[in-house]
Amino acid sequence: MEAEKIELQGPTNKALHEAAEKILIENDLGGYSVPNRDVYPFQWNWDSAFVALGYAQFNLDRAWQELETLFKGQWDDGFLPQIIFWKDNAGYFPGPEIWQTNQQPRTSGISQPPVVATILRQLWEQNQNAEAEEKVKQLIPQVFALHRWFASFRDPLKKGLVVTTHPWETGRDNAPEWDEAAKRVDTSNVTPYVRQDTKHLDKKMRPHKEDYDRFIAMVEFGRDAGWDHKKIIEESPFRVADVGMTMMLLRANRDLLVLAEQFGFEGEAEFLKNQISLSETGVDYLWNEEKQAFCSRDVISGESTGIISSASFLNFYADVGSAEQRAATEAHIDRIAKVSQFLMPSLAPGEEQFDAMRYWRGPIWAVVNYMIATGCAEQGLEKWADKIRNDTAALIKIAGFSEAFNPESGEGTGGTDFSWTAAMWLHWAGK
Repeated sequence: MEAEKIELQGPTNKALHEAAEKILIENDLGGYSVPNRDVYPFQWNWDSAFVALGYAQFNLDRAWQELETLFKGQWDDGFLPQIIFWKDNAGYFPGPEIWQTNQQPRTSGISQPPVVATILRQLWEQNQNAEAEEKVKQLIPQVFALHRWFASFRDPLKKGLVVTTHPWETGRDNAPEWDEAAKRVDTSNVTPYVRQDTKHLDKKMRPHKEDYDRFIAMVEFGRDAGWDHKKIIEESPFRVADVGMTMMLLRANRDLLVLAEQFGFEGEAEFLKNQISLSETGVDYLWNEEKQAFCSRDVISGESTGIISSASFLNFYADVGSAEQRAATEAHIDRIAKVSQFLMPSLAPGEEQFDAMRYWRGPIWAVVNYMIATGCAEQGLEKWADKIRNDTAALIKIAGFSEAFNPESGEGTGGTDFSWTAAMWLHWAGK
C-alpha cells in the first residue's frame, strides 16, 4: 500500500535558517552545545560533531571550538565518552554520581558513534588556511587515539567491526535490534531510580520501563567493573556487533586516512589502511542472507538480529558491499518508500516492532538521513539522495527542529529546538 501524499505548508527557508542559527546560539553553554536544554543538558559526543557542521555555516571558529571542547573529555587511553558533564544538572538521569568514572571533567563510561573524523575532514576542506591547518594537526592525534581505542576495545572478533556493550553507545538507544540480546541482562539488583526523561517528554515517545531497567543494569555492570573496557568487552552480558557504528567507523577511518596522508602522519596512515581492509572484509559477518540486508549481530549467541533499521543503509556511506548486496539494499529503500510517507524511518512501517513515535522504533532522525543521503549521492543513487534530503527538509517545515519525526504524519517526536536537527538544516537539508 502506497503512502498518501501530504500537502506541505510551512515557514520559508530564510526563516528556518534564522531559527536554526538561533537554536545553536541558545544551546551554546560556553564552548560546547547541548542537544536540548531540557532533556539533554550536557555535551554529547556525536551530537557535538554534527553540530560543528551547523556552526561552520555561520561561525567557523565556533565550529572548531565544539570539537576542541569535546576532546577535553578524552581519557588517557583514547576513549571519548558519550557524555561530558561540564555542569551539574539534577534534571538528568543517570548523572555523574551514577556513572562514577572518576574522570575530570566528569564523564559517562561508554562512547558513541565515532563520526568526528568525518566532520574534521569536512571542516578542513571547507576552509583550508594556515589557522585551520594547525587545528587539524592538533586534532588528528586525538582522533586517531579514539580510532585505536575502538580497534583495541570494541573489536574482539578482529574483523574491523564495532561490538557495543550498551545500546546507548550506539546512539540508537532503543532500537529493536537490541531487544533479544538485552534479555540476558539481569535487572533483579538494579538500584531503585527515578527517571527524568518522562518528566520532560510524553511516555509514548520514550523506552519502556523494562528497557530502562536493562539500560541502568548495564551502566551498573560497567561501574562495578571499574570501567575497565577490556573486562567489559569480555564479560558484558550485552555484546552486539552494531551495523551502524561499524559503518560510521569505517567511513571515519577512510576520512582520517585522507587527513593523515595529507599531513604526514605515516604510522597512523598505515594503521588506518589495515583497519579499512579488515572492515571491508569483516562487514560480511553482518550480512543477513535471508533478509538480504546488513543487520546487527549478537556476538554472544552468534545470531543476526534480522532487523532492517535505518542503519542498514549506511553501507553506501561506508562504501562497502558487493554489487549484489548494494542492489538488494537499494531494493529495500524502494520497498520502504512505498509504505512510508517520509524516508528514512528508523524501522519500516509494518514491521512488528514499529512505533511511529517511540524512540528509534520508527521515527526519522535528520543526522541518519544525512549520512544515508550522502552515501547514496556518492554511490550514484541520486534519486534516493534527493528524496531523503527533500523529505528531511519537509519534516522540518512541518514540525520544526524536533529531535526526530513521525515517518507517517511528519509530527515531531522527542525534544524540541534540537541542536543537530538545526545543524542539519543549515549544512544540508535547507540548501
